[in-house]
Amino acid sequence: MKNITVQDIRAALYHTNYKRISTHQKLCIPIITRIYKKMELGIQFEPIKIYDAEIIIDGHHRYVAAILAKEKLEEVPYPITSSTKKCPWDEVEFVFEDWDTPAKIEELNERDAQYNNMTISELLQLLK
Repeated sequence: MKNITVQDIRAALYHTNYKRISTHQKLCIPIITRIYKKMELGIQFEPIKIYDAEIIIDGHHRYVAAILAKEKLEEVPYPITSSTKKCPWDEVEFVFEDWDTPAKIEELNERDAQYNNMTISELLQLLK
């Protein structure tokens, strides 16, 4: 798998017909990359939370990874709060700093394995 760049992300977001609105001003490329790799291997993910059929409340990294993998995620309706603010995708900053600790990555891998009815060993074998 090639390294995902900001240019790859921006081009994919621009060219997709699967348009949703961000509420985050910053996203983490290493998280997007890990999710993308799993999607390419057929791993399924929990639905993203959407307000009013367009505003992402939870699942921004999954959404971007899905765009890159040419997938469409299941969506579930979710309420908006008064502090939720829209952020145009061209203003979202994509950073290379990894926000997840090794313990968090392990926790997410375990959750993904469980969601896909496999053992953590099976998931880790796929990721090699």
